[in-house]
Amino acid sequence: MARILITSGPTRQYIDPVRYLTNASSGRMGAALASAAIGLGHDVVIISGPVQVEYPQAARVIPVRTTDEMLDAAQNEFARCDGAIGAAAPCDYMPRVVSEQKLSKTGHPIQLELVETPDVVATLGQQKRDDQWVVGFALETEDHRFRATVKLQKKHCDLIVSNGPQAIDSQENEVELLDVHGDVIADIRGSKEVVADELLRHIDQRLVVARSGA
Repeated sequence: MARILITSGPTRQYIDPVRYLTNASSGRMGAALASAAIGLGHDVVIISGPVQVEYPQAARVIPVRTTDEMLDAAQNEFARCDGAIGAAAPCDYMPRVVSEQKLSKTGHPIQLELVETPDVVATLGQQKRDDQWVVGFALETEDHRFRATVKLQKKHCDLIVSNGPQAIDSQENEVELLDVHGDVIADIRGSKEVVADELLRHIDQRLVVARSGA
């Protein structure tokens, strides 16, 4: 049995106390992955942004809001895990300056200067021990396989899941699973539960069992 960290859902980056940048990630893929991992006998901890989805009761859930909070929680938990699956869709940008008060309408345009947030999966990939593994997700609108391969290498992932924007807030998904060399080892489509079950089967065989020496 492995202890698996799963990041799930969106994060929020606040502009002022009531407004924020985010995306429509529902957390369904993360929940399905957690259920599949638990079904294989693994211990699961989920770090989740704000979602309405219900996670498996057998999983321990750590709620977060911002990308920084997700990163801090992930680093803390990953040290005690065998591997991580980065299924979350963290907000990639945040305002350089966050207003302490609600921004009021003035009748004129406002400008937001955005800076990049830290990359959760890349940080875990860089910090993983030799006995740990990381599986990333790459959601792209073009050149899916090429961009996924670049992220695979840049983020030091052991496997990466490539999908498109149709996956966001959907009941179904269509993915390619790429190995460390960028080769497609699985082409999976169906409900997110079906996709998660197949992904966990590959992860279990290629990473969990292989690293355990079983």
